[in-house]
Amino acid sequence: MAIKNHIPNALTCVNLLCGCVALSIILGTNTSTFRPGTDWQALLPAAVLIGIAAIADFFDGLVARALRVSSPIGKDLDSLADMVSFGVVPGAFLFKLLQNATAANDSPLAYLAFTVSIFSALRLAKFNNDTRQSDSFIGLPTPACTILVTSLPIILLNDQFGVSGIILNQWVLLALTLVLSGLLVAELPLFALKFKNLSWQDNSLRFVFLIATVVLLMLLKASAVPLVILLYVLLSVLRPSHG
Repeated sequence: MAIKNHIPNALTCVNLLCGCVALSIILGTNTSTFRPGTDWQALLPAAVLIGIAAIADFFDGLVARALRVSSPIGKDLDSLADMVSFGVVPGAFLFKLLQNATAANDSPLAYLAFTVSIFSALRLAKFNNDTRQSDSFIGLPTPACTILVTSLPIILLNDQFGVSGIILNQWVLLALTLVLSGLLVAELPLFALKFKNLSWQDNSLRFVFLIATVVLLMLLKASAVPLVILLYVLLSVLRPSHG
């Protein structure tokens, strides 16, 4: 079998490996006594690994289509890898944040964080069986959910806008968990960043979103990520047509 047939699955396995290592870092870190600032540096490697996983996840499908080597096995492998990197990992991040917010390693409330993991599994199962999602999404994609959650410990590293008290409030974290869980399976049409060409007319919404994302990241750095995800949802909902 040609080597090119294995390239997309190799990228998917990179995604999975990054997710597994990130998960080991997160669950091996005691965050219950962390304070905003350098303490949260301990979770930075996990955040970087999830960034690499997201890049690998983006390119595995792109490469498979370009090389015309898509397969049912590749599709299933992609979902299994995504369940770890973009399903279990965000639940683990929220779990550690809730442990800090409740100042306890054994708080029952902290385990509610894995609600996101459960709904991520439902989201991925729906995606694999929903023919409407070939060119767009129905519900928040799991990588977008994970990127938002992963940004929170990074924001706590350098809280330039004084939002640590909000982020580390247990009720805010629980509300965020419920909102994200709902968005993952909501019947909400969201545009995909898939360019069939580079014309402004066909991709104006995507270009506006990308430009706004770059500007927000330059101005606010990691603090911009929750705003970027919110902008993504709002632009999708407010666009004239969902076709």
